[in-house]
Amino acid sequence: MVSLDAVRGAPKVLLHDHLDGGLRPATVIELADGIGHRLPSTEPAELHAYFVRGAEAKDLAQYLDTFQHTVAVMQSEDHLARVARECVEDLAADGVVHAEVRFAPELLQQRGLALQAVVEAVLAGLREGEAAAGAAGRTIVVNAILCAMRTGDRAMEVVQLLDRMRYRDPKVVAFDLAGAETGFPPSRHADALAYAREHLLHLTIHASEPPDLQLIEDAIAHGAERIGHGVRLQSDILFTPDGGAILGDLARWILDRQIPLEMAPTCHVQIGAVPSLAEHPFAKLLHLGFAVTINTDNRLMSDVSVSSETAAVADTFGLGWAELEQVAVNGALAAFAPLEQRRRLVDDVIRPAYAALRG
Repeated sequence: MVSLDAVRGAPKVLLHDHLDGGLRPATVIELADGIGHRLPSTEPAELHAYFVRGAEAKDLAQYLDTFQHTVAVMQSEDHLARVARECVEDLAADGVVHAEVRFAPELLQQRGLALQAVVEAVLAGLREGEAAAGAAGRTIVVNAILCAMRTGDRAMEVVQLLDRMRYRDPKVVAFDLAGAETGFPPSRHADALAYAREHLLHLTIHASEPPDLQLIEDAIAHGAERIGHGVRLQSDILFTPDGGAILGDLARWILDRQIPLEMAPTCHVQIGAVPSLAEHPFAKLLHLGFAVTINTDNRLMSDVSVSSETAAVADTFGLGWAELEQVAVNGALAAFAPLEQRRRLVDDVIRPAYAALRG
C-alpha cells in the first residue's frame, strides 16, 4: 500500500510547476497589503478557496484569470525573491529533490523591472531557498525555465535573454511557450523557436488544449524536447481491452523517441481535458513505456503538491513503488541538467530510496 506519508518521504522530481501558481495564500495577502492590491479575500483559507474554485470551473479562461492576483504581488525584486525562496522551501518539505520552476518574465514588469532584473531576482530566491532547505537537512536543486506568452509578441526577446543568461547562471535551463494555446500555436513564434534550436537551447512547449494532436505535432516540429502536459495524445491511441494499444503515427513517434510528457493529472481534470482522474491515461501510458512524469502545474490553484498528486495517481490506478520509481526516474532523466548530474540523481538518490521502500 502506497500511503501519502510514505510518498512524502520518497524522492521526487518536478518538471512542470509555474512560479506564479504556487504562492502561499498568506504570502499573497501580506504582499498585496504592502502594495495596496485588492484581493477577493484577506483570510487565507477563503483566498485559497477562491483560487481553487477558478481551477475547478473547467474553464481555462476563468482558471487563468485568478493569476492576476498572484502576478500582481510579484512585481518587485524583493517580492520575487521571497516567492521563489518559499517555493523551494515548500518543494523540499514535500520531498522533491530536483525541480524546474517556470515563469514568464514579461508578466512581471508592471512596476518597471527589466527582464533581466526579474530573472536575477527569482534566481537569487531559488538559491536562498536551497540554502534554507539544506540547513533543514533537505537537499534540493531548483532551476528556472523562462516562458514567453504565446498570445504576445516578445518570444524572441525572452529567448535571447535566456541565451545571454545561461552563460552567467546555470540555473536558467530552458525556454517555454505558455498561456492560452487554442488559436496560438507554436508556429506563431517560429522565429524564436528557430533561434532556440540554432543556439542549442533546451525547449519544452505547452500542448494541452484543442486542437489536440495538432498542437503536439506543432510543438515537436519546432524542436520541443518535452511536451508540456500532452494529455490529449490519448486521442492518437486506441486502448484495447487486453491492456494493449494501437498507436497512431504521433503516439508512436513520441514513444519511440521517449519524448517526456509533463503530466499534471489534477489540472487535466480541472480544465476538462479528461472527465476524471480515473479516466486519465497516465497509468496506461506508463505501462506502455511512455516517459510520463507527475507534475503539479499550479500548486495553489489546483490545491496539490507533488506528493498528493503522486499518491492520488497511485491510489487511483493501483501503482506500487516500482511504478513510482519509474516515474521518478523518468523525471530525473528528462530534466534539463547535465547528463552526469541526472545519472547521479538516479543512481545515488532515487534508486536506493525506492529500493528501501520496496523492501
